[in-house]
Amino acid sequence: MTNRLRAPDAPRPDGVRLIDARLHLLDRQIVDAQREPVGIVDDLLIDGVCGSHPEVTAILTGQVLFTRILGGHPPRSQLHELPWHFVSRIGTSITLRPGVDASAGQWVERWLRDHIIGRIPGGRHAAQ
Repeated sequence: MTNRLRAPDAPRPDGVRLIDARLHLLDRQIVDAQREPVGIVDDLLIDGVCGSHPEVTAILTGQVLFTRILGGHPPRSQLHELPWHFVSRIGTSITLRPGVDASAGQWVERWLRDHIIGRIPGGRHAAQ
């Protein structure tokens, strides 16, 4: 058996002793410490599902709108993994700890900005 380094547990929602993943986590907005939107909780990585104490190890977020509309499971390659210890608060949104860089999950938006929007006349600057 291997010993893993244990990260600090993320806090629980105010007044809640047990976290219901469907109620408290899935489809919630993820915001950084400055309250800027980072993404949506699309799925969770859970350890110990067969054991008596399952534990969330990571939040999965990404660009999976089409799979929600058309059905099916989002491709794992499209999901960005945020380790659970990045979470500082669970409320109406999931807040990340200060200093966490969650920008890797926004690659689609950056790609669209650089390759599509940037080629539209006036797309590289704000409207005047």
